[in-house]
Amino acid sequence: MKAAFLCLAHALVIAIAQVNGDRKYALYRQGKCTKKPVEVPLKASGVDLSNGGSFKEHKQFQEYLSDYKIVVINGLNTDRLMFSGNSLSGRKFYFLYNADTKHYSVITNIKAAMAKAYNCKACDTFCGFTHKCDKACSLCTTTPPYTKDETKFCGTYNRWFLSEKCFQNHLVLKVKGKVVCQCRQSMPKL
Repeated sequence: MKAAFLCLAHALVIAIAQVNGDRKYALYRQGKCTKKPVEVPLKASGVDLSNGGSFKEHKQFQEYLSDYKIVVINGLNTDRLMFSGNSLSGRKFYFLYNADTKHYSVITNIKAAMAKAYNCKACDTFCGFTHKCDKACSLCTTTPPYTKDETKFCGTYNRWFLSEKCFQNHLVLKVKGKVVCQCRQSMPKL
């Protein structure tokens, strides 16, 4: 198989090494020592890259790498989301696909690459500010959002939550170094 067709598998190996803090990450980025690591996901997933990578191959890799979420963007345009895996994992790989050269590259800093200040982790929307997302709980930021079970009130921050789990999450999950409730505190009505 031509090495040019293997760039998606190479990009996956580089991205996995980066996300996992692999000591060989720098070598992989330089294209060194990648032959065997590239063969592992290809064989295990059954992906055939002899014609390059497309939606079918993205989906196969996503099924094999279910502990991660694969996101492929066609060019540096935020409206060109080519593939977004269905995994809810916070460990994401962002790839830039160049349609002219049919090449995949790992995006190591998605906000810088897209020139956007905000990247919604739930729906992979890029914008200059936050947005209201229907794929994340508006109260505790968990993905997917909770359904209304038995509401629970937080007296400290004057907010209602959809369930006990939603209530517990707002005490633990962090946004910009603060627990969720501190960022979205409701003022008491006078």
